[in-house]
Amino acid sequence: MFERKFRLILCLIFCILPYSEIYPQDNIGIKFFGLSIHPKGEKANAKLMPNKLDKNAYLVMNLGGELIYEKFIYKDFLSLKLVQALYADCAERLGGFSHIGLRAKIFKIDRHSLFGGIGPTFVYRRNWLELDGYVNPHFFLGDANDKWQYIFLWYGGEFEYKYTFSERLDFAVSFVPGYPHLMSLAIGVNYKLNYSK
Repeated sequence: MFERKFRLILCLIFCILPYSEIYPQDNIGIKFFGLSIHPKGEKANAKLMPNKLDKNAYLVMNLGGELIYEKFIYKDFLSLKLVQALYADCAERLGGFSHIGLRAKIFKIDRHSLFGGIGPTFVYRRNWLELDGYVNPHFFLGDANDKWQYIFLWYGGEFEYKYTFSERLDFAVSFVPGYPHLMSLAIGVNYKLNYSK
């Protein structure tokens, strides 16, 4: 049910985007994903996380990436952002997320800027119920017979810091504040398409 709604939202966006005004700050990006932060630790399942940086898995390294398209709706202030990520999750199993969200500029000082945003996010991973010793916190949906576990969040959010290298290139760091379950960091670059109006 949630997957159908998410696909419908994506279709509507891709139908609307070609008819909207193109701004020079519209950009595409790629990010390295990254670092998972468990604010309360993952003591029960830490043994399943080979890339943890501490014994209770407060910090876990992940290997993967994000592809990003950001379409500005109003000048350089308000944008629509689409993100598709694939990565090895904390148990080194295939995971990912698809996100659509509205972003607004919080501040810009010289070459530094900070954006904040929120929007629906569909998160999925290979089923951890297949793993011996997994203690299920019942955060993800799916049962033992399913290949995938998933969760749909209407309110997935992000803060993104950008440092402008040049007219077309920004360095970017994203922070997803998914307290109390999972927070994450990703770093990369955004390339401004720089179309003329």
